[in-house]
Amino acid sequence: MEKKQALEVLTGLSQETRLDIFRLLVERGPEGQPAGKIGDRLGLPAATLSFHLAHLERCGLLDAEKAGRSIIYSANFEAMTALMAFLSENCCRESACCAPGKMDPPMHGGPRARRSRSHETTARPRSGR
Repeated sequence: MEKKQALEVLTGLSQETRLDIFRLLVERGPEGQPAGKIGDRLGLPAATLSFHLAHLERCGLLDAEKAGRSIIYSANFEAMTALMAFLSENCCRESACCAPGKMDPPMHGGPRARRSRSHETTARPRSGR
């Protein structure tokens, strides 16, 4: 994936409704879901849904297939994988700590907070000072 395409994909996901649609379709898997069911599930009016589905399809995140009178939308897993690869290769190249599968999830204390580990000890009182 080239930088320009990555930016288009990230722009597609940078809006709350589109991110909700994409997450729903990722959960549905390759079989996808008809547009009407997506709208019902997310409580979106048809015009709003149509606008966001078209945007996601244009940036390559969704595939659409006509089935009778319905259109079945599904997440484009190839595009999602390509974006993850692009981010890993271009953003984490120099840092082993941000390689996929190596990051600890952030805690409530902010982006730099670390999760506690059972083998770590808590602070001990200083003796003699």
